[in-house]
Amino acid sequence: MPVPLYQAKAEFFRMLGHPVRIRVLELLQDGPVPVRDLLAALDVEPPNLSQHLAVLRRSGIVLSTREGSNVIYQLAGGDVADLMRAARRILTAMLDDQSGLLAELRASESGSA
Repeated sequence: MPVPLYQAKAEFFRMLGHPVRIRVLELLQDGPVPVRDLLAALDVEPPNLSQHLAVLRRSGIVLSTREGSNVIYQLAGGDVADLMRAARRILTAMLDDQSGLLAELRASESGSA
């Protein structure tokens, strides 16, 4: 029996649900990046990064190639970069709404004091 689409989506977002994986995807938005550069940009140990990269690779959203002793990662397609940009827009809108509410609360406090 096939997995319902909503369940497949939930699994996809669960796979993305780690800050290191999100940061890796952000770093790969501008093009291929060698593992050594990913390590330099992230505050993780090599085995930990390797595990996260393996999860992303198994999911099919990143690809790896070997050039000599270097392993280079890249996004499998532009849709992932679009998803990261969409997430940024959504978060920005949410924070804008929250900051507006906070300003409103502060204004009401100073008016009642």
